[in-house]
Amino acid sequence: MRIVVTNCNTTQEMTEEIVRGARAAAGPGTAVTGLTPQWGPESAEGWLDSYLSAAAVIDLLRTYRGPAYDAVVMAGFGEHGREGVRELLDVPVVDITEAAAHLACLLGRRYGVVTTLERSCGQIEDSLELAGVGRNCAAVVGTGLNVLDLGDAARTEAAFLAASERARQAGAEVLVLGCAGMTGLQRVVGEKLGLPVVDGVGAAVKLAESLVGLGLRTSKVGGYAGPLPKGRIWGRGAG
Repeated sequence: MRIVVTNCNTTQEMTEEIVRGARAAAGPGTAVTGLTPQWGPESAEGWLDSYLSAAAVIDLLRTYRGPAYDAVVMAGFGEHGREGVRELLDVPVVDITEAAAHLACLLGRRYGVVTTLERSCGQIEDSLELAGVGRNCAAVVGTGLNVLDLGDAARTEAAFLAASERARQAGAEVLVLGCAGMTGLQRVVGEKLGLPVVDGVGAAVKLAESLVGLGLRTSKVGGYAGPLPKGRIWGRGAG
């Protein structure tokens, strides 16, 4: 099967890191293709960036002309757009925020999310509530790092461990990486924390593989029915 993984920002290096994590999680029969939006924010941090990236990702998938795929993984933690993509496509669409939280709920009674900037916490909380998994979240805690700061491995690990302790004190029994750019960190910090750490990219890939393997597709009855036929202007020069 083929899974398309969409980055939520225009930073190609981050797409490549996300794809590495996705391929590490994928089964031997799964091909992973990474897509980077051609426009939008270089990192998604806040409501404006999130709505902008949602439109960019939808436009990216709308105009996709590559090999056919069986599922889409949306690699933006707490970002908007998943419902719109589910309307647009018939294949399973798995958002890393939902995927990580659902798996975390199978591992402990309450989970905590460790993310980047504090300004993203409320947005993530809203995303979890909309997905129906917010009641099990003990805390969403920021590290104080920008998304583009995550390339500094030592600094990221130290900040993550400090924020994780706050989540643990709030009652978290499982931790979730609250940014696609943190992919791979779970292998470094899991043993040090003594708690299960869920990476949303890996979780989403495995859930996407399961849905495809079971022959399940997005329902087109009700909320995710295809978009109504009408004129839509996608922006200057858009097709």
